[in-house]
Parts: sequence; C-alpha cells; structure tokens
Amino acid sequence: MFRETVKNLLEEGLKQREDLFLIDFDVLSDNSIKIVIDGDNGVLVEDCMFISRAIEHNLDREEHDFSLEVLSAGATAPFTNKRQYKKNIGRTLSVKTTENETIEGTLTEANDDKILLEWKTREPKPVGKGKVTVKKQAEILYDTISKAQVVIKF
Repeated sequence: MFRETVKNLLEEGLKQREDLFLIDFDVLSDNSIKIVIDGDNGVLVEDCMFISRAIEHNLDREEHDFSLEVLSAGATAPFTNKRQYKKNIGRTLSVKTTENETIEGTLTEANDDKILLEWKTREPKPVGKGKVTVKKQAEILYDTISKAQVVIKF
C-alpha cells in the first residue's frame, strides 16, 4: 500500500516535469525510498529536490515513518532507459551485446529500435606494407544490448 502511494506520487511528479524520467525506484521493508532519475538535459540538484518534495510533502509522517533519497544516475552508470541513449548522442559508449561482444564507439544515432556506433581503427593495407585508418560502424538493436555506458576519457 505504502509503495503504491509513493509510486503514484512519483508518477505525478514526473508528469509535471516531462524532461525527467525514472531510472530506478525501490521501497525497502524499513520504508527507505530510493529513487534514481535522469533528464533529457541532465539532472540538477533542483530537479532532485522537486521530485523529493512531490513525494515528501504528500506523505503523512505521523502515518508513515520513512526516509527518502532522490539522486541522479551517475556519469558512468549503465543505461536502463532508451531516453538515455538519445541524450548521449555524440559521446563515446561501451556496449556489451548479448553475444558477449564489446564495442566502443561514438553514439551517432538512437531511435526506438536501435543505436548506431561509429569508430576508427587501423587495419593492414590491402596491398603492401603499413596500415590505413578505416571508419567502421555497427547498428545494435536494444534487444541485443546487455550493458551500455558512457566512457569517460581524460
């Protein structure tokens, strides 16, 4: 019952802020509420406060003893939502497929069915000695992605 109440309040808060979306939601047995959100334009502290207030201000502390934590998905946290791909176009991703293949490249497209990664590699020349730079790309269906995350390079 408590979980459903919190879930409904969370959904109402997200309806008011359509640029935000849910990554993870959990209510533990001790009424600890943990919510992870992301946004099409990133997540600010104010966004976390908005979602927190949408829930906390509508629950009676006399009736329910609870703790509430609202946070943003980390920079290198694995993707769980298709909207995360669209907001990260242009960034380098590491994608592990269900066939256990790992592909690292720049995310250039993301639609409702698949993503497109592009990268450059050095390959031997077809004739003669030396190597040549070749541009490669891979279309990857969401159904075949077991893990994807942004690669941070320094």
